[in-house]
Amino acid sequence: MQAALAGFALGFSLILAIGAQNAFVLRQGLRREHVWAVVLVCALSDAVLVAAGVAGFGALAEAVPGLERVMRYGGAAFLLVYGARAFVAAWRGGEVLEAGQGAGGRARALLTCLALTWLNPHVYLDTVVLLGSVSAQYDNRLGFGAGAVGASFVFFLGLGFGARLLAPFFRRPLNWRVLDALVGAVMWAIAAGLLLG
Repeated sequence: MQAALAGFALGFSLILAIGAQNAFVLRQGLRREHVWAVVLVCALSDAVLVAAGVAGFGALAEAVPGLERVMRYGGAAFLLVYGARAFVAAWRGGEVLEAGQGAGGRARALLTCLALTWLNPHVYLDTVVLLGSVSAQYDNRLGFGAGAVGASFVFFLGLGFGARLLAPFFRRPLNWRVLDALVGAVMWAIAAGLLLG
């Protein structure tokens, strides 16, 4: 139980950081658009990555120095493009939240979600390398991994469905523009951190 609680606490603290994936889940929750599917894709993806880390993939990432560099620059490029798209949306404006309406199909939402998850090097560093290496300190590595996976499910469910509480705030187009600008700024800040780190 101690290992599971430690895994939950560390997993939850790592996932709390605002990033492209979290911003996307929040946006889908605000729109009430494919929330279950998006939440499940995020949580299940984290489960796979945590399992890989706990099973020893973290050692592979540390043993192959070039792998981290490729993940870093590829992820930075992706985040720069995603951030630019958010800035363009903020510039154009005109979006407003209407309950039950959305702007994209399920396939598009899931592909975006998969890209934001699997092309983000921070996901690998947090789940595979960091959680994988910390789990080695526990005799019950499976319990530690289960706790970290549980944290992902709790977080994404809370973010996706808790976003509905903010729906009245996002009925104003100006607030969407502010959200898009903040998302763009966060994405570019993360990309800068990857390039300069």
